[in-house]
This record gives sequence, C-alpha cells and structure tokens, in this order.
Amino acid sequence: METAYIVSGVLVGVLVGLTGVGGGSLMTPLLVFLFGFAPSTAVGTDLLFASITKTGGTLVHHGKHKSVEWKIVGWLALGSLPAAGLVLYLLETTFKKDPAITAIMTTTLGVALLLTAVALLFRNRLMRKSHDSALQRKTHGERFGRWQAPITICVGVMLGVLVTLSSVGAGALGTVALLFLYPRLATVRVVGTDLAHAIPLTAVAGLGHLHMGNVNFELLGSLLIGSLPGIYVGSHLSGRIPEHIMRPVLASILVLIGLKFVLA
Repeated sequence: METAYIVSGVLVGVLVGLTGVGGGSLMTPLLVFLFGFAPSTAVGTDLLFASITKTGGTLVHHGKHKSVEWKIVGWLALGSLPAAGLVLYLLETTFKKDPAITAIMTTTLGVALLLTAVALLFRNRLMRKSHDSALQRKTHGERFGRWQAPITICVGVMLGVLVTLSSVGAGALGTVALLFLYPRLATVRVVGTDLAHAIPLTAVAGLGHLHMGNVNFELLGSLLIGSLPGIYVGSHLSGRIPEHIMRPVLASILVLIGLKFVLA
C-alpha cells in the first residue's frame, strides 16, 4: 500500500503542477474513494500535507519574488484562524461522538469541490482582468474602500470553516476571492499572498485534526515522497498541454466527484 500511496502522490503532484489546483481537491477524494479512508482521516492527513508542501512555494514567493502582501495575509488570518479553531473545538467536543459529523464533512467536501470547479473555470478570466487593469502595480487596488478589511476578514472566516471541514478551498477558492477583492493586485502577488495565508490555516487545522487522531503518518510520508517530484514534473509539462483543454476536463472531474459526495 505504501507504493500505491507514493504513486498517488506522484499523480496528484503532476496534476497540481499542470493546473495549479491545490492538492486537497484532488488528494482527499482519492483517499476516500480509492483507498477507503474515512473522510476525517483523509481531511486531517491532507491538511498537514498541504501545510508542508505550500511552505516551499511561499518561501520562493517571499524570498525571490517579494510577492506576499502580508497586510492582506493578516486580515485573512484574522478571520480564518479563529474560525478554524472554533470548528476544531466543536468537532472535538460537541460533535465528537455524533455519527452525523461524517455526513457533514462529506457534504462540505462535495460543496467545496463544486465551488473549486467553478473557481477553476473562471480564475484565468479574473487573472487576465487583474493583469490588464493593474499593469502589475504594487498596490492593493481595494474594491470596497473602508469596508475592505472587514470584508477580507469575513472571507477568511468562510475559508477557515471550509478548509477545516474539507481540506479544500485554500488554493483555488482563496485565489479567486483575492482576485475579486483586489482587482489591481498583480497575479504573482495574488498567488504569493494566497500561499502565505494557506500555511497557517492548513497547519492549525491539520494540527487540530492530529490532536483528534485524524492523521495517518505512514500515508503522509508516502504522499510527500511522491508528490514533490510529481509537482516538479507537472510544472515542466504544463507548457506542452493546452490549458484551455486541461482546465475544463479537470473541472468536469471535480464536478462529478463533488456531486458523488453531496448525493452520497
């Protein structure tokens, strides 16, 4: 089974490198449907997996590109981290022995996958608009003026709840939210900021699930061994496969998987 986990990590890594879609939307359904892991174990393991793999990306964006807007990261975290903590507390106490929590996590995962599919289809359009309107300026380009900070914090709350329950949303949904909230923010800064926010969110949520016993370390190690070279290969192949073909195909797959979770 370790070999199968490593191969799965390679495949998901290649797809992440090809499409830029976060591993949660691909890895978690794979763990549930192909390997038969409980949704809670799949979510918990994938959250720690995401926090480790996203750290490298953030170091590149901050160190090489200087593309992290830490002010925006702070606003998002101000909403997402308390929300993640509250969800973890409820899972640990109120819903700990409630069998309905599995159904809640499954449904949330399905909804998150459907939202990710929609985000995947519209993200490039938003990125083009951001690029054209901003000319890559280093300004926030805030859409809502004095309400910008409270609205960004509210978006953080929604991401915190969604990611903690499903491990999906920190990547594609976070990027789309930033593109909408900050239309003049350069694309590279949107990606860097989203990655930087995803690290503490997935780490807090992952450690919470670890405390509840929802992390499989054998699985985590195998996925890391496979995914890192997979991402490298996928990134180099991304220019050879037309994006206008790859993204709709992946979005369609996410819709089918999402519907299966919602209707299960």
